[in-house]
This record gives sequence, C-alpha cells and structure tokens, in this order.
Amino acid sequence: MKHLVWKGATAALATLIATQVAAADFELALSTSQPLTDPLVIAMKGAEEKIEARSDGRLVITIYPSSQLGEDNDVLEQIRDGAPIAVLVDAGRLAPFKKELGILSAPYLVDDYTGYAAITASPVYDEWVEDLADSTSLRLLNYNWFQGTRQMFSKKLIEKPEDLTGVRVRTIDAPSWVATIDAMGATPAPMAWSEVYSALQLGAIDGAEAQLTGAFGIKLHEVSTNVAFTNHIQLYTGLVTSETWFKTLPEDLQVILTEELAAAGDAATAGTVAKLGEVQAEMEAAGVTFNEVDMAPFREATKGVYDELGLSEAREALQPYLKGAN
Repeated sequence: MKHLVWKGATAALATLIATQVAAADFELALSTSQPLTDPLVIAMKGAEEKIEARSDGRLVITIYPSSQLGEDNDVLEQIRDGAPIAVLVDAGRLAPFKKELGILSAPYLVDDYTGYAAITASPVYDEWVEDLADSTSLRLLNYNWFQGTRQMFSKKLIEKPEDLTGVRVRTIDAPSWVATIDAMGATPAPMAWSEVYSALQLGAIDGAEAQLTGAFGIKLHEVSTNVAFTNHIQLYTGLVTSETWFKTLPEDLQVILTEELAAAGDAATAGTVAKLGEVQAEMEAAGVTFNEVDMAPFREATKGVYDELGLSEAREALQPYLKGAN
C-alpha cells in the first residue's frame, strides 16, 4: 500500500512540474525539510537561478522547502522510482542502502565540520557513491551541505550521559542516529522533523538533538529551556537524485547541475557557520540557557556505535583521510 502511495505521489509531482514548466527539456524538484529562511534553502535559490541561466532554460529547478513533498525517507522512495527529485539528506538515511555511508553520520567521527572535505574527496567515498548508484539507482550528487553541529535541546540541564537516563529525545529515523542517542544514555524517539515542536510542547518527548539553525527555524527555543553543547555529530548532508533520471540528462546539463549544486553546498555551509552566533544570541534572549559539557564521557559512551552498526571496517578505510579522529 505504501508503495502505491509513493507511486501516486510521484505521478502527481511529475504532472505538476510538467504543467508548470512545460517549455523546459528537463525539470528537477529540490526537496528539503528546512524552511525558506534557512541558509540551505537560500543557497538552493541561488543554484536555481544559475542552473536555469547556464542551461538557457533547458533545465528548470523548483524548490520545495519544509518537507512539502513528504518526509525525507518517503521522498527517497519516490526517487528510487525514478521521480525527478533531489532530496537533501544525511548519510544515515542512506545506510540502509549502502551501509558504509552511514559512517558519515556516526558520532564524533571528526572534531569539526572541516574534516569532511578530505573524506568526500577520497577514493573510498567515491567507491561507496558509485556502488550506491549501481545497486539502488540513488545518485549522491554531493555531500558538502553543512547544517550545523548537533546539540542536545531539553527541558532540564544535561551535563553528563547519566543526566539523559529516562529522557525521551527526538532523533532522525536512521540506524546511526538512533544508536548514537541510545548510547549517549537517552531513549531515542525517531519522528518527523515537522512534529518535533508539538511533541515537545505536549510533553510527548523531553528533548531533541538538533543543530542550532534548524532548531531556530522551527522555534524549538519556545519549547526548550536548555541546550547542552554535546557536539555529538557534525551534520553534513548531500543531495540525492535518481540515477535513472540523471542519466537522461545530456552531458552538459549533468556538468551544470553537478557544479552549481556543489557550489550551492559550499555557500550553504558558509551561511550556516555565519548564522550560528546570531541564532544562539536570539535563543538566549528568549530564555534558553546554553552550557558546555565535558565531551569525553559522551565520546566514550558512543564508541561502541561503530561496532554495533558494522562500521568499524569503514572507519578503518577512512583513517588516512580523517581529520581530528579519535
């Protein structure tokens, strides 16, 4: 039944886009869970203009923010069915299709976001990306959209893993994320990003792990009182599209699309980093308290996640390219 729903959504989307941009040779929808004000969506808008200009209108881009096309996992299924969509997701959501890619969302992989550049430039990463495309028809176009470092939003002060005992924390519905939050001491509560505000407001969950810009976009500071700087995952994301659809593009359009979306990822990263201080200040003004934690106990608590998810070999393969790895 769910497959039929995705098929129907795919057909409806194709009809909508075809109606809107009938004059174009090719159309692509860009899907993200983030709102219009997020640096990621702003960067997408820039890419939209450049792609359409460079392609002389042969490739038209339509942006769908705030999960308008559905939750990320559902959109991935539409893409696997060949829908002309690219969705911005973290690699944890790709782990069910290519296990090794899940390491990109593993805890404390690197000390800061700059460590990802060497990873995504490595032949190891390239091999994983090509295997993903060959086996699932999911083409990972890039992985350079930094959304921020994940922190712990809660209604109580969190200083050590023991403070998370019995605390229900929303996380992404993907193996590496669930395993990480469980290892940190909390009770993982996977749910759609769009549901987090109301779940916190109603007490269905006690906290959420999130990056500052994303949390600010859905006003988590209105329903949280504390943010602990656990820095447990550097949230990098990438655009995934249909390999089947991508191969229908002429080579020049493939180049234009790839180059401009990669450039947009760099712009989104810069925009995110620039906005972090402003967002924290606004949250503090709203009454949220921020506290530093000793990350060593959290890092130690999550070491077993790599073995649990079968990612130890993947980490070893990346070792020559890891910056600040422990």
